[in-house]
Amino acid sequence: MGLLSKLTAGVTPQKKASDDVLLLHGLMLMAGADGSIGDEEWDMLKAYWFTIPEFADKCFDDVLADANKVVARFGNLQESIKALSEIKNEVVRKKLFILAADLAMSSGDVDETEDKMLETFQRLLNIDDGLAQKALEILSLKYAK
Repeated sequence: MGLLSKLTAGVTPQKKASDDVLLLHGLMLMAGADGSIGDEEWDMLKAYWFTIPEFADKCFDDVLADANKVVARFGNLQESIKALSEIKNEVVRKKLFILAADLAMSSGDVDETEDKMLETFQRLLNIDDGLAQKALEILSLKYAK
């Protein structure tokens, strides 16, 4: 946190991030849940970038810079997950949950940190158990060998 941020944190209102920024932020949180973002996860993030309507006509570097501002606003990466509850659009909330689960399952082995992260996503995004179960069943089929 910089000097200006420290001095004005309680006085200057912070601009809330847009849903597209929070969508990218959430995807990056899940991709890095195990401590780093691997090449396969970066490849999936890039593939999402070009196929998700919320990212159409947007510059990746600009949205990434705004996503990094979300982290700065909360002080650290772990706390910044709370920002996901600010997503206004219900479709974007559901989409983030499904894409995050897809990212977690894409490696073929969901570890405990990814599992806990997905549970946190479900709670913060208000995803009901029925949708979560359906999404995970479908994604399990996608990645079945």
